[in-house]
Amino acid sequence: MRTATIKRETKETKINLTLNLDGEGQSSINTGVGFLDHMLTLLAFHGQFDLNLTCDGDLQVDSHHTVEDIGIALGDALTECLGDKRGIYRYGSFTIPMDEALVTVDLDISGRAFLVYHVPDLPTVILGNYETEMTEEFFRALATHGNLTLHINEHYGKNSHHIIEACFKALGRALKQAVKIDPENADKVSSSKGVL
Repeated sequence: MRTATIKRETKETKINLTLNLDGEGQSSINTGVGFLDHMLTLLAFHGQFDLNLTCDGDLQVDSHHTVEDIGIALGDALTECLGDKRGIYRYGSFTIPMDEALVTVDLDISGRAFLVYHVPDLPTVILGNYETEMTEEFFRALATHGNLTLHINEHYGKNSHHIIEACFKALGRALKQAVKIDPENADKVSSSKGVL
């Protein structure tokens, strides 16, 4: 089982996170940010990994530190779960329609952290106590600490909830593809260099 437990504590957040990449899409999430809880639940479900997460953050300030630090912790957990990345398919790509919105996520578990985020300014600034501009910061933190090359492209959309939800669902589906073990190459690293 590819599992990791991350405990991250700063003056701004206290995070406990457990990730099982070979799970069933089950999750128990309490971040204090309801919209983020919803998105992470969808991410785990569509990625078919198990995620248990609690965060006590400085929400009296705003959601920034909570959202970003969870991205950091999840990226760290992903890196730990994958180890030397032996046997994984490595690449994933998925397009999700969410009502009027359409989003594509393409990723490479490359060992080279890079985020391309083409999501135009979201029409809604706040969803509950979640600042929508934090969506990009979450994905940047995840890409950096998960050592992912991550491209997120919104083709179109009008509703902020739908656009962000499509991003998270597409990421889950793309990750599911990328971390899956290729039975024909289970003892190999998917790189001509021999290392990722």
